[in-house]
Amino acid sequence: MKKSIHNDELRAVFGAYDANIKALEELCGVTVRTAADSVEIIGKNTETAELMLDKLIAAVRRGEHVTPDTVRRYFDILTDDPDGIENISAQPVCVNAHGQKIYAKTLRQKKFVDAVNSNLLTFAIGPAGTGKTYLAVAMAANAVKKGQADRIILTRPAIEAGEKLGFLPGDLQMKVDPYLKPLYDALGEMFGADYTKLIERGTVEIAPLAYMRGRTLSHAFIILDEAQNTTPEQMKMFLTRFGEGSRAIVTGDVTQIDLRGEPSGLVEAEQVLKDVDGIAFVRLSEDDVVRHGLVMKIVKAYNNYNRQTTQRRNHAGSGKTERQ
Repeated sequence: MKKSIHNDELRAVFGAYDANIKALEELCGVTVRTAADSVEIIGKNTETAELMLDKLIAAVRRGEHVTPDTVRRYFDILTDDPDGIENISAQPVCVNAHGQKIYAKTLRQKKFVDAVNSNLLTFAIGPAGTGKTYLAVAMAANAVKKGQADRIILTRPAIEAGEKLGFLPGDLQMKVDPYLKPLYDALGEMFGADYTKLIERGTVEIAPLAYMRGRTLSHAFIILDEAQNTTPEQMKMFLTRFGEGSRAIVTGDVTQIDLRGEPSGLVEAEQVLKDVDGIAFVRLSEDDVVRHGLVMKIVKAYNNYNRQTTQRRNHAGSGKTERQ
């Protein structure tokens, strides 16, 4: 099966050292050969390979940077939903400071974006690397750029700082800034270096969760990040800051709770608020990890290990009960 493709697109689709096409060949069980401005696909699963190639070409034309991880994600999406790639690429989440369009990369990420657009409060719960914070900041930036929100408020609990704050130099803001760095990084990508001016003008506010107490946050796009490290009291405090014209996203990973001896406000909130209209809960999984492919393998390995450990403990516990 031969297919014509422009040389520039060919280079972008194949990737550095043909890494993208090697991934496609492995997934589809085919061999891809190039000749001038066309490619030839040989093997048993040529229809899937050709469809994959079409989707990758379309991604390049949209301005997306295609990597082997992109190829693997597209293959997984096509396996689950033949129209899935069209669904996630129908509308960009935001345009970053470099003019690049930001899209959801998995079906559950798209579900997260749709939930935020349809609800005033959305909880995104999932492991590291699933794009929770990145997409949340992208949607907040888009809302401000379109005039749908007057300001962005980003907050995180500084629970993991604990007793160590006193050993850090500077005033309180300087002490907590390292814990807010991921939010600064995401803002920098969406707004460029000008995001510091937005902070100076008050269009963007980044602060520890404790700073939210006693405030009413109106006409704002509010993001609570690392919410697994809030106590139930802190979570309730944050959720009751909600003001007129505001929209909020709460993100967290319940497998990385740093609280000592206290329940997680995020875990409790999912139980308390699961049936409240206007609130959505979206669960992301290890399959939604969009960092380096190795991160996905690490997350899966830990999840498998934890499941096996739990099973061994349960088995050991049941054995003791039977002997008694």
